[in-house]
Amino acid sequence: MRHKDENKSESIFNAAIQLINEIGLSETSMSKIAKKAGVSASTIYVYFENKEDMLNKLYLSVNKKMCLEVYSNYDDSISIQTAFHHTLTKFINYILTNKDEFLFIEQFSNSPLLHKISRKEEDELFEPICSLFEKGKIQNVFKQVDMSLLQMFMFYPAVQYAKEYFGGRMALKEESVNELIQMTWDAVKA
Repeated sequence: MRHKDENKSESIFNAAIQLINEIGLSETSMSKIAKKAGVSASTIYVYFENKEDMLNKLYLSVNKKMCLEVYSNYDDSISIQTAFHHTLTKFINYILTNKDEFLFIEQFSNSPLLHKISRKEEDELFEPICSLFEKGKIQNVFKQVDMSLLQMFMFYPAVQYAKEYFGGRMALKEESVNELIQMTWDAVKA
């Protein structure tokens, strides 16, 4: 069995993200990823069983990296509103400064492959925000609706803002980001 090198794995992930963003999920083959990563086609299979395995691991890796950044220094002793604003601000900053990862997540999250990822693994990544919503619902700070609706209303406006910005249809303005955060808060609070 061949030894796995973290640098090669990272090169494969970076190559995959670049190719997927350039030519799309369906046109990105393992051989193209290997070539762009500077590894042999057989080497890529030391790290991943197949394309689906690689994409699932990449998606979870990118989400984990994002969650670590968004939830770093998370303090659940602060007010719910402050925690909400802090988390959403960090999320917006992350997606706006990590365009390639954001675009990959957007493509992959709209593919049928997403449904094959373990929900348990994905749910664990978003545990801090789920806890915040649960706490807020208990204290009647948030609307008494399904958790997935609260998450949609928290994150989707920011995702749409990023798409508009990256598409050149909207300028990046701190005032607009602050308004977006306030409007999002107004949408979910009780």
